[in-house]
Amino acid sequence: MDIRIFIEPQLGATYEEQLAVAKATEELGFDALFRSDHFINFDGGDGLPGPTDAWTTLAGLARETSRIKLGTMVSSVTFRHPGVLTVQVSEVDAMSGGRAELGLGAGWNEREHAAYGIPFPQKRFGIYEEQLAIISGLWSTPIGETFSFSGQHYTLVDSPALPKPVQQPMPLIVGGAGRKKTPRLAARYATEYNTGFVGFDQVRETLDRARAACDEIGRPQDDLILSVPRTIAVGATEAEAARRAQASSRDLASLRKDGVGGTAGEAVDRIGALQDLGVQRLYLQVMDLRDLDHLEFIAHEIVSQLN
Repeated sequence: MDIRIFIEPQLGATYEEQLAVAKATEELGFDALFRSDHFINFDGGDGLPGPTDAWTTLAGLARETSRIKLGTMVSSVTFRHPGVLTVQVSEVDAMSGGRAELGLGAGWNEREHAAYGIPFPQKRFGIYEEQLAIISGLWSTPIGETFSFSGQHYTLVDSPALPKPVQQPMPLIVGGAGRKKTPRLAARYATEYNTGFVGFDQVRETLDRARAACDEIGRPQDDLILSVPRTIAVGATEAEAARRAQASSRDLASLRKDGVGGTAGEAVDRIGALQDLGVQRLYLQVMDLRDLDHLEFIAHEIVSQLN
């Protein structure tokens, strides 16, 4: 199972703090560093020093790391025009030597849109579907040919469909727990499907819907990577794990139920249970970016014990 680190910088983090996490992620052997794509802190704090743009940050990290994958979990279709987004992601992929991945979602928080003057349509799924079609089309158009698209929300005419990303196909993650439409979009367009933060008892059913969507279009089930995110707070002692849970604005009991919480042994068992459900890739949401010892504990006491 790929183990990835997932951070939420809108809670309050400088670029330098994110860079420190990225370097630790790489040095400790994790597969990737992903970050959220948000502009305000939803947890009630001041969020100082303020938000950092996801793809600007990832461009910087691309030049200061050498191995880990870098991406968003997930970018909102309301934030960027799909044509502009493909250029940005392709450039980060080139800057990293082929290590960028795009996670894309329909967007959900109206308050952050209002705060920065970003339009927030009440119906966004059609926008989401068209963006996936455009992004996939731009990336797959052969060099020397053009791409055009005419939809309800976007029109592209004779786009040169450049630049191309280094990776072919470019990793594209569809995220969300929708029961019908989201799995179908994942089966049609994505290289990876991420369930979002569904309860532990809903993971199997959510993954099964993605598998069924692949069957519907004749795509081999094993061609679509299946992943989940889980908030993590672990430690050598109960008190240490509880402290980290509190720093994540969670309690240890809830993390033991639906996240990854407690001792190293408990974490190994939970990750093993997710693997038994068919999860191939796990995003460990680490909320306190300044607690690099947490990452070291996860790497040395948990990941090292996984088969």
